[in-house]
Amino acid sequence: MKDIILKRVYDAKTKDETYRILVDRLWPRGMKKEDLHFDEWDQEITPSPELRKWFAHKEERYKEFSKRYLEELKTKTEEVTRLKNIAKEKSLTLLYAAKDPVINHAVILKSFLEKGK
Repeated sequence: MKDIILKRVYDAKTKDETYRILVDRLWPRGMKKEDLHFDEWDQEITPSPELRKWFAHKEERYKEFSKRYLEELKTKTEEVTRLKNIAKEKSLTLLYAAKDPVINHAVILKSFLEKGK
């Protein structure tokens, strides 16, 4: 498996040689589509709307959020397999909009995809 990289959309506007996937359910605030270089927008792999709203990026909920999101990822086998297959061919950049670079769903997704390389 090639590298899986995390980048915040507001810091990653320039195109690179990786396959770039926006992994947020909602389009990032204040971002024009033509300003973000990405190959696809994968809303299917994101946390469910209910889980996303419950979490609300509150640090005290992150541990429970992680558990719940991992359970959701286990049910998305087709999409997880597809992303792992992309990562076998080329480096993959997961683009996210959250302010916190450590407490967000993209961190959990990256770890899940890398598990069992």
